[in-house]
Amino acid sequence: MFLDHPTITATNSQTEPDRIERLDRVYGYAMALADVDGNPGFVEKLTQIHDHKGTLIVFWHAPPTEAEREYWTRAWSSRVGDGTTAVVHEV
Repeated sequence: MFLDHPTITATNSQTEPDRIERLDRVYGYAMALADVDGNPGFVEKLTQIHDHKGTLIVFWHAPPTEAEREYWTRAWSSRVGDGTTAVVHEV
C-alpha cells in the first residue's frame, strides 16, 4: 500500500467543502488512468493538487511526461471534475 499521497487543497475549502470532494474524485480518476497506462511511478512524482477558483494546479517533484499531464486534463474536464481544461503544472 502506498501511503505518501499528495496533499489536496482548495481555495475557500472552509466555506466550500465540496471543492475537496471534487479533488478527491479527480485524483482517483487520474490514478486510474495511470494504472491502466501501466504507470506505477506516477503517484511518486506528485507533491500537491490544488483547486484555485476552478483551475487545477498540479505540483510535481519531477517533471511530468505528456501522458501524465493528460491524465489530469482528462480527469479535470470530466463530469467528476470541473468540466474545463484549466490545468496548470508546477515543478
